[in-house]
Amino acid sequence: MTTAREIMTPDATCVGAQETVVEAAKKMASLGVGALPICGDDNKLKGMLTDRDIVVKVLGAGKDPAETKAGDLAQGEAVTIGADDEAEEILRTMTEHKVRRLPVIDGHTLVGIVAQADVARSLPDPQVGELLEAMSS
Repeated sequence: MTTAREIMTPDATCVGAQETVVEAAKKMASLGVGALPICGDDNKLKGMLTDRDIVVKVLGAGKDPAETKAGDLAQGEAVTIGADDEAEEILRTMTEHKVRRLPVIDGHTLVGIVAQADVARSLPDPQVGELLEAMSS
């Protein structure tokens, strides 16, 4: 069976919890991604920051993106998947938590990201269809 390690995008770039939202947005733009994991000084995952978070929680709320820290937008414990977890667990976790991207951890170390697009490229059409249907409802 296919595992997260096999379909993930490896070497995920973190935004530091103390970096500003402007710095995070610049990283997203240069990497061509819509989300970044937020990592603390201890290099542990603190959450995920999406382009939507920047628009809604910072710009839409009238906050200054040059003053707002990425870590201020981390909400509780991040939803993750283990590197050796199988595809069914990826699908279940994405569906249950309604997330399009899952940080992949090996022990306590961030090793990659599984995005909805990675799932779509790697799994049979019926499984992908079920995920897309669940995410759209």
